[in-house]
Amino acid sequence: MKFIYGIAGFLLCVTSCDRPECKSTNPRFNEYPPTANEYKAELIKKLQTINLKEAAYWIDKYYIRENTEYMTVFVQGDGLCAKMLLNINNGTKLEHYKKVKGVSYSGAELTGLKYRIDSANNTYSFVYEDHSRIID
Repeated sequence: MKFIYGIAGFLLCVTSCDRPECKSTNPRFNEYPPTANEYKAELIKKLQTINLKEAAYWIDKYYIRENTEYMTVFVQGDGLCAKMLLNINNGTKLEHYKKVKGVSYSGAELTGLKYRIDSANNTYSFVYEDHSRIID
């Protein structure tokens, strides 16, 4: 019986986690973590060169630092393959995500994502504003 549950769990994960694989060839994305200002500056530059309507966003994981809640998101499309660190403190539509600390959301697609870029204090932050759906 455990074997059947194991197979069912594996199949559920395989069918629900369908983010296309990508590998970044950008040296900045490979050299710095998504929390680094250098990484964020490069991501902003690349986001300005792609068709954002073609970009897809996939939830990676929940992250908290200095009482600020974040969601790391894979950004893919038009040759871009990177992670975005979204500040979700004011994300009222994400209350359940925050309550469960992202558990079971990894690999889900985040459609209609809206965010703003905050560049105060010589740093860059991606700040969540809204989304349409979370597709698992």
